[in-house]
Amino acid sequence: MAAENVTIFRTVLRIPWHILLVAGVLVTVGALALYSASEGSWTPWAGKHAVRGAVGAAMVLVLAFIDFRILRIWAYPVYLLSIVVLIVLLGIGGGGVARWINIGGFTFQPSEPTKIAVLLALARYFDSQPLDKMRSILTYLPPLVMIIVPFILVVEQPDLGTALALALGSLTLLFVAGLPWRYILVSFIGLVAAVPVLWSQLHPYQKTRVMTFLDPEADKLGAGYQITQSKIALGSGGLFGKGFLMGSQSQLNYLPEKQTDFVFTMIGEEFGLVGNLFILGLYLLLIGSVLGISYRVGSRFAQLTCIGVAMMLFLYVFVNVAMVTGLLPVVGAPLPLISYGGTAMLTVFLGLGVVASAVVHDRPAVE
Repeated sequence: MAAENVTIFRTVLRIPWHILLVAGVLVTVGALALYSASEGSWTPWAGKHAVRGAVGAAMVLVLAFIDFRILRIWAYPVYLLSIVVLIVLLGIGGGGVARWINIGGFTFQPSEPTKIAVLLALARYFDSQPLDKMRSILTYLPPLVMIIVPFILVVEQPDLGTALALALGSLTLLFVAGLPWRYILVSFIGLVAAVPVLWSQLHPYQKTRVMTFLDPEADKLGAGYQITQSKIALGSGGLFGKGFLMGSQSQLNYLPEKQTDFVFTMIGEEFGLVGNLFILGLYLLLIGSVLGISYRVGSRFAQLTCIGVAMMLFLYVFVNVAMVTGLLPVVGAPLPLISYGGTAMLTVFLGLGVVASAVVHDRPAVE
């Protein structure tokens, strides 16, 4: 019993509490923002957001007590399960929009946790490869297939934004694992050459989003309405903002999707540039902490997994902020831990829980 208590005590001490603290602050900011989005009410968004944040924090603590070697063993089965779920989801959709599964009144988006499944599978694959094979292009063919399959399935939902985030985050692991620069250069040239083909495969609404991104002023009341209102709200916030619950664009409902995709804009209107920089600083601290952990863990599997989680977080933040500021087309990307949306939030906490497990159990040999 005494030995078990010592083990539990050591586990608690090794949990990266600073990561949980930063995540908790972001969830709190999100709850307050959603409170404002509903005009000073905890329903329908803010209360649920806070509860989901508490559940997510509990997930991190539970995963911290799970041996990281178990996660490695289950990496491939979890990946295959995620692929099966995506295939079944397309079948349920019947050729229409198929992004969510309703279970007992709860809406679940399988493409989000698939990001974690792909990262774990790729990390296990590269962890099992001898270093002398990392220069061969043949080594990278299996992981490319592992990325392409879920990418195509998510694109078919259709959800191009999530599919691109999944692909970019996964391809980062190929680079970190040791993909030679010559292959990266050839791939980039091939991607540029394929742009006309890719354009022809886009859905009409996706083409409209790209054209609106290039010229949002062409249709201010139609396709360009969202980004136009977002820029107005951000600009009107100034340096310190208009004050909590005082944002005219958001409170008068000129700002669309203020509880999800454009919550960063609403915060900028109410708290100004200072508020936005505070949030970006929190994300920088969170992502930097996860990257720092990748240098302290022992195995290659743990290192790659932590880097993958950090990249996932970065893409969440970058795509959302770039989208609402007009630097990228509107693709429907949430701001992690702040936007309303259970699946995306729990996916982030799932990633942080995997990192916590690596910190606690995957220690360097010198320790």
